[in-house]
Amino acid sequence: MNKAHLTILAVLFAASAVLGAVALTRTTHLGAASRAGENATVAAQTHRLAAYAAQLKRQLETKTPKLPAAPKKVTRSASPAAPRIVYRQPPPVVVTLHHHGDDGSDGGGDGGND
Repeated sequence: MNKAHLTILAVLFAASAVLGAVALTRTTHLGAASRAGENATVAAQTHRLAAYAAQLKRQLETKTPKLPAAPKKVTRSASPAAPRIVYRQPPPVVVTLHHHGDDGSDGGGDGGND
């Protein structure tokens, strides 16, 4: 490479570094500004919820709802019979394994080429 190409390449790298630094500072600045806005929003919502909770508390103190009448207790002399539980044992599982060539023969032989 000659000196002109190296100079152009160095200028491009420097320009990209400067643009990256500018973008980074703008991004961090926007992040700080949005956090301040979020804090204000959360504070406003908290204030509204507290006011609503106070309103509900005042309503509960002034109006006590009537509860439905409790059902009369029925006295029973004996408890109901417990359900009958019948256990049935499942049939046994029989597993038979067959192995090839396990019939008692030696498996050999003369091959039948007499």
